[in-house]
Amino acid sequence: MRIAEIIQTAIHKMEVGGGQRYLRYFLLALAVLIMGLRYDFHAYKNMFTPEGMDAAQLAHNIADGKGYTTQLIRPLSLYLVQSHNQEKGITFGTNAASPDFARIKTVPHPDIANPPVYPVMLAGLMKVLPFRYPVDLNGFWSDNGKFAIYQPDFLIALFNQFLLLAAVILTFFIARKLFDTGVGWLSAILVLGCNLLWRFSISGMSTILLLVVFLAITWCILKIEEMARGLEPPVGNALSPQLKVSPGANRLLGLSVVLGVLTGVGALTRYAFGWAIIPVVLFLILFSGGRRALHMLAALGAFAVLLTPWIVRNKMVSGTPFGTAGYAIVEGTFLFPRFQLERSLHPDLTHAFWLAPYLQKLAGGVRDIFENGLPKLGGGWASTFFLAGLLLQFRSIAIRLMRYFLLMCLGVFIVVQSLGQTYLFTETPDVNSENLLVLLAPLVFIYGVSLLFTLADQMTLPAIQLRYAVMAIFAVICCLPMIFALSPIRNSPLSYPPYFPPEIQQTSGYLKQSEMGMSDVPWAVAWYGNRQCVWLTLDAQNEFFAINDDIKSVRILYLTPETMDGKFLSDWILQHEFSWGSFIIQAVTQNQLPPNFPLRYAPPKIKFLPERIFLADSELWKIRPDTVK
Repeated sequence: MRIAEIIQTAIHKMEVGGGQRYLRYFLLALAVLIMGLRYDFHAYKNMFTPEGMDAAQLAHNIADGKGYTTQLIRPLSLYLVQSHNQEKGITFGTNAASPDFARIKTVPHPDIANPPVYPVMLAGLMKVLPFRYPVDLNGFWSDNGKFAIYQPDFLIALFNQFLLLAAVILTFFIARKLFDTGVGWLSAILVLGCNLLWRFSISGMSTILLLVVFLAITWCILKIEEMARGLEPPVGNALSPQLKVSPGANRLLGLSVVLGVLTGVGALTRYAFGWAIIPVVLFLILFSGGRRALHMLAALGAFAVLLTPWIVRNKMVSGTPFGTAGYAIVEGTFLFPRFQLERSLHPDLTHAFWLAPYLQKLAGGVRDIFENGLPKLGGGWASTFFLAGLLLQFRSIAIRLMRYFLLMCLGVFIVVQSLGQTYLFTETPDVNSENLLVLLAPLVFIYGVSLLFTLADQMTLPAIQLRYAVMAIFAVICCLPMIFALSPIRNSPLSYPPYFPPEIQQTSGYLKQSEMGMSDVPWAVAWYGNRQCVWLTLDAQNEFFAINDDIKSVRILYLTPETMDGKFLSDWILQHEFSWGSFIIQAVTQNQLPPNFPLRYAPPKIKFLPERIFLADSELWKIRPDTVK
């Protein structure tokens, strides 16, 4: 066949054959690719959340074969592990005079803050992709020879952006199944154009993975509801010895198990998500057909089987089922404001059983969600349509039942988010691991778009093209934050203050792998510097020396604008005389340090003050390694 005939045949297939559909898919994929490239070139930022860096450094340890251990040392974690091992008489190391109950001197410290699914996935990614941990000042990673983008941060962001595309596809199929193809396409476009979700994708956190898990749960709920309505009664009766179960009933039972497994995977991605088992179980009890009790037990059993081994591991390591994460309900109350609990080596938990702190925290959290969270749920105007759309009377049973599931999830997430909220919610508003409501964004978009289509059907428009114009205007308004993010003005990818990876790697490089530092951004030292770093203690005297003298020596101190930009009165002046605020005032204004403070040396050729403070117990920079691995 001649070339001209081949080309003519291909064009014919594109115009009237199935090739036209593939051409549309190709153009759609190309548009999504261009949008992603545009975002990563103009709106990308290096990691800016403590949770993202914590998960990344944990994954780095797993990929290096160090097991589920952490370089980020929380004083509360030291307390829990040490107390548990002292109670059980378990010690590590060979020095009987100085037993290592805290598991930090002779062996890596176990992580008891993070569930395992997301760090393990990142560790697999680090094994497959060419992660380069030393700062790269060449090509795409630099800006005229100056540091710009940290390559591992960027690769993790790309991984999460692929997960976001999976969430977009799942949103389309769920919306199409509930309503029609038009609602599916517009809902998928709103998810793809949601700037809040893209910000989560570059944060390094597990939120986008959790979003995919939640959408998979939603799809299973849809299938269970559909099968339960269409399932015929089993052959036989309760008195028949030869009772047969239809294949559909077995499939329904299998889907219930899958539902429990997915919820368990979500709980092992983020502990707070485990409470989603409540709406899942309620839905199975109410709407899964005649064998609802069996379906409920199957989901609960799968959930428990998946979660139990990890709880047993945490109990063996720290004596608690969820490690430091289990104390999030206490953090942020008037008993332990800000990050005081996680930074406490000897926390006073005698009043933790009072009811008043939790009622006050719950009331404050619920009020904030109703004032600020619900009106901007999903980060766009579609939430307004969603709230109004809840009042519609849908004819479809599936739509009504899915709305009930959505409302049950919303109620549970409001309570869990309010009680689990810590100071992270203030440090990085909206984009933090405690934001559970963002997981509902795709379903919010779906129901908001359905209301828009209902209103459009009631409009008297002279031409069908105007209907498409209304949809386009709605999509543009909802995606305005994303449109602004894609503007020609390129944002700086640096997350400074307080994170500047080259400096963190340089200062961390003064330490050997077995040595430990202290910082107000220990997650950044652990991730960018790959060194063991304990979180800044509550004071510069008792708690500091309790770690330095009794647990493990602190060889460097690195303070960033995270502390240096603290509130002068509440963070510095009103604290006690041994606070870090007093320490900073003496160091900056009087060029003095407390007489007994062991870290008294600073590099002569690097200017840290007044933005940052760096101190060491000796002139470590004279023997620092050339690279940080």
